[in-house]
Amino acid sequence: MTWQQTYKDKLISLEEAVAKVQSGMTIQIGIAASEPVGLLKELANQKDRLENVTLWTCLPMRAYDIFVKPEMDGHFFNENWFYGAPDRQVHLEGRVSYTPNNLHGAAIDKLKGHGGRLDMVMGTCTPPNAEGFVSLSLGVVVEREMVDIADLVLMEVNPELPWTEGDTVIPVDKVDFFVENPHSLVELPQIEPSELERRIGHHIAEYIDDGCTIQLGIGGVPTAIAEQISDRRHLGVHTELLVDGYLPLIESGAIDNSRKTLHPGQYIAIFALGSQKLYDFMRESKDVRILRGSYVNNPYIIAKNDKMISINSAIQVDVMGQVCSQSIGTRHFSGTGGQLDTHRGASMSRGGRGIIALRSTAKNGTISTIVPTLAPGSGVTVPSQDVDTIVTEYGSAELRGLSVKDRMEALIKIAHPAFRDSIREDSHRLGIVPDKRFF
Repeated sequence: MTWQQTYKDKLISLEEAVAKVQSGMTIQIGIAASEPVGLLKELANQKDRLENVTLWTCLPMRAYDIFVKPEMDGHFFNENWFYGAPDRQVHLEGRVSYTPNNLHGAAIDKLKGHGGRLDMVMGTCTPPNAEGFVSLSLGVVVEREMVDIADLVLMEVNPELPWTEGDTVIPVDKVDFFVENPHSLVELPQIEPSELERRIGHHIAEYIDDGCTIQLGIGGVPTAIAEQISDRRHLGVHTELLVDGYLPLIESGAIDNSRKTLHPGQYIAIFALGSQKLYDFMRESKDVRILRGSYVNNPYIIAKNDKMISINSAIQVDVMGQVCSQSIGTRHFSGTGGQLDTHRGASMSRGGRGIIALRSTAKNGTISTIVPTLAPGSGVTVPSQDVDTIVTEYGSAELRGLSVKDRMEALIKIAHPAFRDSIREDSHRLGIVPDKRFF
């Protein structure tokens, strides 16, 4: 039988595909821009016949009814690796729960915690190519491991998805059923950096030399960094997330991947999220490789890139050097994601550096983000023993190897001036950095 006939035989409607879901099942959902839009909408349509269906998700990009509508209670429950806006919205309603993880171990840990089995995968892919393969296109955060082990694999075929090479490519035979559902891809608007973010970007740019391999994120600070390193040469990309921030550096000639010590000449990423311009670049470039998260984000793999610079953001940092990027006290906000993976990997890299960027204040300048102790209930994203370099608009604090006393002093120098005295005084008073005047 030809692959064309195999594909035709496996092609069913959305309603038929979701009809294969049964109560009590556990389903892995495609992540971020790889969400199967049609399948997720149809799940809501069939809710009345379903109970206790568990969905494994990460960074949902749309407010699907199955996640946000109160009437879904008892029908669907969301176990999420990284909260997006819809998850924060419904968290207190009890229909979503965070799964702690480091991204490189997310798939294997999740499967281990559930007896090594998975009922179903719902993902997205391109139409088949001439050889009978499809591409999972915009991401394989955990998708490849889940496709390999799931009892049933459903793929929503979308011709708008760019073909990408790497761990994304699988044969038609690997999929049990296909659903054709063309639709536009989720896009993120480019964020114009504020003046404060440009100041943070300036301090970070000082650490990025010719020949560095970089990992950026989303937001104003990465955009500001990109603006300030367009004159660098022979930069490389080894990143969890491929975003629009890299495009100006490619266009300026700053990025060419020529000096990478791992995968030279190639853009290495786990998933992509951005504008149509980014997706068009991925479609046209022969050098983009989308590889599984368990490989790309393994800190020991990251560390094989000499001069690796990892840049991540944070909510709070305390004088011990503990970094919280995932919660505001007990209020869960996002997740660990790959932050600790990339921070550790860059710190272990020869000539590399793990950088945590944050504004010095929050809530319109009323509170300091550099504090004596993290807010009660805060999740520690980067432990004090792993922390490397912290950057605010006031400069940088290189913490590796420093005592707590010296860390406190280094962090106070980059805290907002209005809070520097109170940080020191409270740290003494609490006994974090003892001072005999307080005891």
